[in-house]
Amino acid sequence: MSKIRDEVVSANDAYTADFGDKGSLPMPPGRGFAILTCMDARLDPAKYAGLAEGDAHVIRNAGGRASDDAIRSLVISHKLLGTNEWFVIQHTDCGMLTFTDDIMRGLLASSLDTSSVDADGWHDNGKSPGSTEGNHIAWLTIKDLTEAVKEDVNRIKDHPLVPDYIPVHGFIYDCGTGKLNAVKT
Repeated sequence: MSKIRDEVVSANDAYTADFGDKGSLPMPPGRGFAILTCMDARLDPAKYAGLAEGDAHVIRNAGGRASDDAIRSLVISHKLLGTNEWFVIQHTDCGMLTFTDDIMRGLLASSLDTSSVDADGWHDNGKSPGSTEGNHIAWLTIKDLTEAVKEDVNRIKDHPLVPDYIPVHGFIYDCGTGKLNAVKT
């Protein structure tokens, strides 16, 4: 067993001790909205958006990007579970700003081990073999944060499976202050 696994299991034991009536929460989110945001560990959507369990759907991926899978989740969120308002929330100091698709593809072709970054950029230090399978993935890296939010909000709004009556809001979360800053789309 790993130390981290043991910590997670212990935390879950403490959580279930006070679980109460959460098992009876309905499947549809109580507040009727969904958030698409980044997987960055510094972001806590429950805190920055004032959520309790059962309030909203939170969809997370690298960069909080409107990938096909994120849009799939949003469509399910609306069509089957009744959400009628969506938020795209990206953030400052995002790791997706630090590399390009070509850099990621090159790092993966070199090895599958964890890379490092310094003032000169990303470096592969791995000893394991790499793979060119990364060449077939759109990594959805970010050049300009504001433009990425606009692009993703508009991609969602323009998607043929998204009804035009669903408001889609764009925000940038400031990692230095915790503030959500609206992006005009």
